[in-house]
Amino acid sequence: MRLVIAKCSVDYAGRLSAHLPLATRLLVLKGDGSVLVHSDSLSYKPLNWMSPPATLAVEEVDEDLAAVGVAEVWRVTHAKTADMLVISIHEILHDSSHELGVDPGLQKSGVEDDLQRLLAEQIELLGEGHTLVRREYMTAIGPVDILARDAAGRSVAVEIKRRGDIDGVEQLTRYLELMNRDPLLAPVTGVFAAREIKPQARTLAEDRGIRCLLLDYDAMRGVDTGHARLF
Repeated sequence: MRLVIAKCSVDYAGRLSAHLPLATRLLVLKGDGSVLVHSDSLSYKPLNWMSPPATLAVEEVDEDLAAVGVAEVWRVTHAKTADMLVISIHEILHDSSHELGVDPGLQKSGVEDDLQRLLAEQIELLGEGHTLVRREYMTAIGPVDILARDAAGRSVAVEIKRRGDIDGVEQLTRYLELMNRDPLLAPVTGVFAAREIKPQARTLAEDRGIRCLLLDYDAMRGVDTGHARLF
């Protein structure tokens, strides 16, 4: 990765046109061919960029550009669309290159797989007397996150989301309709479980006879003394 701090102006030409007047900016040239133009504001977002695959050509300037202080021109061209990012460099204040190696990737905590595993281990959060049948119970239209049985031995299908919205309720509804046609499973009730559930999703779930379970991820990991709440 190459990091350049330079006084520059930037022009983008392609599906849209954009211009950044002369200012001091950070230019990031990544090993994958992408080029990003950053300022010391706007949080993590670049002011402009070119995505890979792209090629960078450094061009000498003519007399007209030199007369207004341009020292060199970087022309970044996208290989597939011919979109172009033109960076007119007036002065380079810093220029360094760094070998970062292979990144292992972001390891997220509290995603649906984590919640599914923890709820399977703590199946009693569904209610007293509940037992686990299996995780990822396969149906003809996809896997149900958890299949359990309540204290009376009735089937319970659990759909788990990190953030519960209407789409998740609709998904569970489709599973329930299909599973209730199976005489070996019916009757099957549903539980919609998530770390947070949007009000519209809760209303729809309750209207369809689906229970909502709020999962306290920290408590399930033993980080604090809170408990999942069933509404």
